[in-house]
Amino acid sequence: MGVVNVTPDSFSDGGRFLDPLAAIAHGRRLREEGADILDVGGESSRPGAQAVAEQEELDRVVPVLRGLKDVPVSVDTRRPSVMRAVLLEGASMINDIEALSAPGALEAVATSDCALCLMHKQGDPATMQQNPRYQDVVMEVKGYLEERITACESKGIARERIAIDPGFGFGKTPEHNFRLLRELASFTGLGVPVLAGWSRKSTLGTVTGQPANGRLAASLAAALLALQGGATILRVHDVKETRDVIAVWQAWRG
Repeated sequence: MGVVNVTPDSFSDGGRFLDPLAAIAHGRRLREEGADILDVGGESSRPGAQAVAEQEELDRVVPVLRGLKDVPVSVDTRRPSVMRAVLLEGASMINDIEALSAPGALEAVATSDCALCLMHKQGDPATMQQNPRYQDVVMEVKGYLEERITACESKGIARERIAIDPGFGFGKTPEHNFRLLRELASFTGLGVPVLAGWSRKSTLGTVTGQPANGRLAASLAAALLALQGGATILRVHDVKETRDVIAVWQAWRG
């Protein structure tokens, strides 16, 4: 899954692809490099990010979606109204950091046939990294995602449409993130694909001391560890390099 941020304030590439034509061209490049899915987002969810108006989010995302109609596009949104709009424009997947918990979100996607990614987070992006706490981060995150899968199924959404994301960096300390990564295999027991998003995350900066644009090696290491833990979708900025990691991992597996 290649990342296309149509925002001015994303932590890694904010502003680079705010122009729709630039975002579409970037999406095309990521496809050429081997992305199976493009994840387009019009509202930054980085730590400290502020919410944007619904119309502004639509104005950012819809032109890009229209320009990429011929490829599988996931839209990263937590608003039911935006979900409905982008599904009408041909989005293949809804990637929701709130796991379809907003009022009306389940109903917005239930009658479609799109894929869904349910993510765990603690708190809101503006404040989620201030003091995240868990009694048992693995059990709490897993339990929440299991509950959200059940909520989807209660609305007639087939389990086959669903993927899950533990939400690395979303209301979690580096220690929480690495424990989730070490025990990622436990999430595969929920019977749905697991998505891992470690690319350029601040936890990698904490470990390496590198700024966001210097975290390629760390991101690739995390991608490999996620593959070994059972992840089947990697959400990344650096598609070509991650494809090489996947190729070596697959060769090693035989």
